[in-house]
Amino acid sequence: MRTEAVTRPDGRMDDGLPRYIGFAGLWRLELAGMAAARLGPLLEARVARNPADASAMMDIATLSILTLRPENREHAFAMQARALELQRVYRLPAAHAPAAIRVLVMMSPGDMTAVTPVDCLVEDSDVELLMLYATPGVPLPSELPDHDVVFVAVGESGPNRPLLKEIAKFAQSSRPVLNLPGKILQLSRDTVSQALGLIPGVEMPATVGVRRQALAKVARGEISLSGILAQGAFPIIARPQGSQGGKDLSRLDSPEALATYLAATPSEDFFVSRFVDYSGPDGLFRKFRVVVIDSRPFACHMAISTHWMIHYVNADMDSNASKREEEARFMAEFEPGFASRHARALRGIDDALGLDYYAIDCAETADGRLLVFEADSAMLVHAMDPVDLYPYKQPQMRKVFDAFRAMLLSRSAGRGK
Repeated sequence: MRTEAVTRPDGRMDDGLPRYIGFAGLWRLELAGMAAARLGPLLEARVARNPADASAMMDIATLSILTLRPENREHAFAMQARALELQRVYRLPAAHAPAAIRVLVMMSPGDMTAVTPVDCLVEDSDVELLMLYATPGVPLPSELPDHDVVFVAVGESGPNRPLLKEIAKFAQSSRPVLNLPGKILQLSRDTVSQALGLIPGVEMPATVGVRRQALAKVARGEISLSGILAQGAFPIIARPQGSQGGKDLSRLDSPEALATYLAATPSEDFFVSRFVDYSGPDGLFRKFRVVVIDSRPFACHMAISTHWMIHYVNADMDSNASKREEEARFMAEFEPGFASRHARALRGIDDALGLDYYAIDCAETADGRLLVFEADSAMLVHAMDPVDLYPYKQPQMRKVFDAFRAMLLSRSAGRGK
């Protein structure tokens, strides 16, 4: 039986690992009213008292990114780099002692949107996390803290691809490894569209990487759109490669619109795909986030909007009770409804990806197919929404978190996928 470590005066645990708040904890503090303007100085004061307090440095970096202020990012990454020079492993103790399992989580430095938010998945549980930051070109520590299972949280992104290739060797660890790096590498937008586009019941238009120069020729009428995109016809969707959260994502209806878009978007490399109108009979668009854990799908959220480009935070779910009522029905009826309707498609996706944990953003087409926008291991899955507005989400997310814990325990016991 494990016992909880004791915090020492220097802020470390008795096993020598710094204890930090982490992404989920900092987010909780912000939601509870601990504004960044107050929390930030408290953390900075810790570093002033102890310049070797790597855990405080990591929390400062995460808080700076969490506040979404562009001016904070350079400072955040510099602080993160300083922390990683001092310490590579950070401990998040289990909320309930003794810990039932210790998970070594492979992390990447940089923006936290490019890693699986594992601490959001094990809140208020008996799962202990040991966050190991892998740095490009730097060997992993020769000695690692005791752990039961490894979870690769490094998500697919341009900056992370070299790192995923480096840590693939670590997948030969003596401990079970979940979300193998080689599988995560297959999650780029173009590769995923090729893998999923031919699965029965799935609609996922091909996504193609293209240089600015080629798109400019299409805009000027020098080459046909079909020359770079199979079955190419306007409207199309375009986004800069590496962009997240809908930044500079646009629907373009004509060569003229493409020219205007290029003039306003400085990127040199883009992804383009065919636009699919997924509006319902009422003219509204509905986008679903489904998380798949050990091959079993779970509902995470449903966003409803008058606009095709939906993000949960801009869908006005907070202010619209009828939208929340529909989302509650979606969750309550998920297994006999959505999951049953798309069972064949979801099985095909799971077989193609071969991951232990991932999420898909998707919709339903007018003819009943599963329209997949994205599949990724680093999508945000959480239980942070206000309980008074979303009382139905807590029990649903409890199902998700219990399934994640059960998967960790199963793998650590040697029952592989």
